[in-house]
Amino acid sequence: MKVAFATQDLKCVDAHFGWAKNIAIYDVTPDAHRILQVIEFGDDLTEDGRKDKLTRKIDAIKDCTILYVAAIGGSAAARVVANKIHPLTVIKREAIETLCIKLEDALKGSPPPWLRKALGGTSKAPLHFDDCRTLP
Repeated sequence: MKVAFATQDLKCVDAHFGWAKNIAIYDVTPDAHRILQVIEFGDDLTEDGRKDKLTRKIDAIKDCTILYVAAIGGSAAARVVANKIHPLTVIKREAIETLCIKLEDALKGSPPPWLRKALGGTSKAPLHFDDCRTLP
């Protein structure tokens, strides 16, 4: 599955989605992970009324299953979810490498309900965004 990470330094999830200078996209499988692409947004992060800074970011991650962020606004989260991307907020700055390994481990075993749902499977328990803030 493809996973997007909002990052300033390309090493950690350390950015608010709307203000992220970079989005790193990884392919994560039960056995490995690899970086596929880094999309740079540079200094063009301001909304000036004529362009929407989120549209470019959402378009860039449209084929991702999960988006990791340090923070995300309510309307941005709604737009991400509307594109069938599952946003996850990290509680503290965390290495992308560590998150990829945690996802690999989750995919090897019995993934939690939120991950099964994000992957298109069924879940016995209802999914709530607050339950998904961190990966076990």
